[in-house]
Amino acid sequence: MSESKSAPAQLAANLPISGGAAIVAPISAFQGGVPPNALIVLPMKKPTDELTQMLEKGAVAVTPDQMWELLGFNGPAVQVQDQEGRPLTIGLNDLLGGLEKHWKEDQNDLNRGRIFAQELMRHGRPAQAEKVLAKVVALGGTGEDWLGLGVAQLGADALDKAESTLKGAQNLLPENPFPSLNLAKVYAQQERFDESRTMVEKAIATDPNCVEAWVQLFGLVRETKDEAAAIGAVEELAGASTHSGRAAPYVALQGVFSHDEQTRPKAIEFAKKAVERDSNDSLALISLSALYGQAGDLKSAIELLQAHEAKMLRDVRLANNYFEALMQTRQMDKVTKLLNALAGSPQRDVKQFAIERSRAVAQLLQQQQQRAAAVARKAST
Repeated sequence: MSESKSAPAQLAANLPISGGAAIVAPISAFQGGVPPNALIVLPMKKPTDELTQMLEKGAVAVTPDQMWELLGFNGPAVQVQDQEGRPLTIGLNDLLGGLEKHWKEDQNDLNRGRIFAQELMRHGRPAQAEKVLAKVVALGGTGEDWLGLGVAQLGADALDKAESTLKGAQNLLPENPFPSLNLAKVYAQQERFDESRTMVEKAIATDPNCVEAWVQLFGLVRETKDEAAAIGAVEELAGASTHSGRAAPYVALQGVFSHDEQTRPKAIEFAKKAVERDSNDSLALISLSALYGQAGDLKSAIELLQAHEAKMLRDVRLANNYFEALMQTRQMDKVTKLLNALAGSPQRDVKQFAIERSRAVAQLLQQQQQRAAAVARKAST
């Protein structure tokens, strides 16, 4: 339940779903010849008076939120996954109601409570999540549950309770930096800035490769001093012997400056330092290649990544950056070679990426051939 992790909601096979529902999935997921680009919806049992009046006037234009409401969704539409991994869109209140019922049916199954609390936190309901996680902890929860409870209490502004809970999580999770990072947030909200920085630096000492910890150090110093001091604080700590050769401090700095086109050159320089420190760090390579792509320097992106094709078998983000750079420069021979290699990856997401991109490339080549044939026919007439 730490803030560093997120995952799509997995609905248990026996979780009851009420209200409207819709499945959005690739056409290959449907058997029986559903036409491409089809929109599949469930019919309503009884149209509302409002909808009936609208239909009597002829064609109706609605916003996405209005569409979900007309389909009978209870609350805003949210996307989860069914037991077969297909995307499923249902109303938020239906989702949370189903998860609550599932949890109450067997509160000895702590995973039900964890999933319920995770969705409550994801959708901005920390006070409700706190109640669920407090019960999970009372029933014998793990250190991760203590951490989740502390995060929920922090989100609900119950700072004194959060401090106590997160200290307990520190004891239970001595190798996890996130109890300290969240405790630093508690102290920062209480304007106990020296203690907050101590906790951030403790998190970095616990896991020097935790990019989020370095980002939090930058943010804390910038808030209490200024941007130059924040950069200096990160670089000073990064220069310690225990952190030499680690890319994380500079991956953090490039991330801070990468979102604004005006500061992108500074982000690129920090990303280069990250790669210089550890040329095998995948996150450093992903960051620098993405920045090169945003700047339109595809040649540099390709030169950076071409020596790391083996890593792409395990990291779809690297594969995507390399594929996009090759496609945009129309190096089709290298594209084909890359996709053939990725198709043999043991990683499911990498293999799926290769399959989907191979289809797209094949379709593109077919369209090019058709256009060329049309031009040739026109020229011969």
